[in-house]
Amino acid sequence: MFFILSLPADDPMPSLTSRSEFVRVRGLRYHLRRWGDPAKPLALLGHGWLDVSASFQDLVQPLLTVCQVAAPDWRGFGHTQWPTDGYWFPDYVADLDALVEHLCPAEQPLWLIGHSMGAQIMSLYAGLRPQRVSQLVLLDGLFLPDMAPELAPKRFGRWLNEWRELPRQKTYTSYEQLAERVRAKHPQLSAERALFIAQCWGERDGRGRIRLLADPKHRMNGPSLYRAAESMAIWQQISARTLFVDAANSPFPKMLTAEENERRRSCFAHRQATVIADAGHMLHFDAPQATGAAIAHYLQEAAV
Repeated sequence: MFFILSLPADDPMPSLTSRSEFVRVRGLRYHLRRWGDPAKPLALLGHGWLDVSASFQDLVQPLLTVCQVAAPDWRGFGHTQWPTDGYWFPDYVADLDALVEHLCPAEQPLWLIGHSMGAQIMSLYAGLRPQRVSQLVLLDGLFLPDMAPELAPKRFGRWLNEWRELPRQKTYTSYEQLAERVRAKHPQLSAERALFIAQCWGERDGRGRIRLLADPKHRMNGPSLYRAAESMAIWQQISARTLFVDAANSPFPKMLTAEENERRRSCFAHRQATVIADAGHMLHFDAPQATGAAIAHYLQEAAV
């Protein structure tokens, strides 16, 4: 069951017609942000690590001529509930599976858009449930390098030690202070845009400070190793048309050789790629309109 709420006064998106909805997903109270005409095709948008759905406001605008958009805050991010036992990547995919079952009738294939960590989640789902996905858009993602087995003892041991003293929640004196921290990491942002992102990423804690909308346990190192071969076996099952949207100035493609990147993308049978100039990894920060327009153009081709 969904609960439709009015947007709070601090919501950074008053200019868009949107609504917040909450649904029980696998025992957690999940938050969705929705835009657009419910009669149009549904696109699900998945944010990246330490991000939230709200920060995609400007990217979403060009999409609304083509589709409606629903964007969850993944577990432990934004306004979605925090689990008590930490985070395991397959849970994000299972959460998405439950959301799709609730939002979209089985006879209606949907469109998936994922950024960074969201691209990994969406791509795995598209391979595990290929009949449910007709269009897939991956924003600067799938660049995580393989991890050698020799890393397992150190990584597992560090994870055990971190549970003895969990990371603490970060707070700030004001949205303006948080905006300064945002600009320190993303100096290309204007002061106005940085404040907008701060209002997306934080909320008032009831004690006069601003807290981040992310469980600090996300900063822990998990005990598992990433194996690209496992992801590739799933990607080979994808039947959806796939668009890779790459950021010209992103550092993450450099984590792979050109040959490895092509090997991964060759798993996607029906693929295209486009590059957004003058944009870093956070495409929705640096070039939201250009990125949104590129996605809308691609999706429009499928709709006609």
